[in-house]
Amino acid sequence: MDQQETKKTFEEFGDYVIAKAKSNLKSGGKYGSYNSSGKLSESLDYELKVNPNSVEFDFFAEDYWKFVDKGVKGKTSSAKAPNSPYQFGSGTGKKGGLRASIDKWVIRKGLANVRDKKGKFINRKQMVSMISSAIYNRGLTATEFFSKPFDEAFKKLPDEILEAYGKDLDKFLIKEIE
Repeated sequence: MDQQETKKTFEEFGDYVIAKAKSNLKSGGKYGSYNSSGKLSESLDYELKVNPNSVEFDFFAEDYWKFVDKGVKGKTSSAKAPNSPYQFGSGTGKKGGLRASIDKWVIRKGLANVRDKKGKFINRKQMVSMISSAIYNRGLTATEFFSKPFDEAFKKLPDEILEAYGKDLDKFLIKEIE
């Protein structure tokens, strides 16, 4: 049976989720974007395989997408991501990974010449240490950049799939009868 309608519906689903997730990454965040390097946005994609008796559909992205989407509980507070399955200080993460990432972020954002409350310049190493410590203890806010568009599109999907599969089945039956 030709499954063009079913394939088209899944492609529309995937395209919508990816486009909306990329838009959310670009527009969100206190500092203008949840995706300052662009690496996460560029990595978002999906793969669709439609076989005669099945459909395989997978989304994929950089490994850290789930932390950006779900947030991370802090070591001392979970207020920013109370429902997140992830937490700083659990011993499962890469040692020193947060500090190295924050250092790259500080450089990208051009935050090298920041002053403290007394007007003295803070060197980058001190700044990275302060930001890393705050994030480690307080956590990362859940952005739901991917979860929200996925849930929104997924709610519509069952009806659309049934309708598309029905159209494919009709085409198949008409071909067989002729």
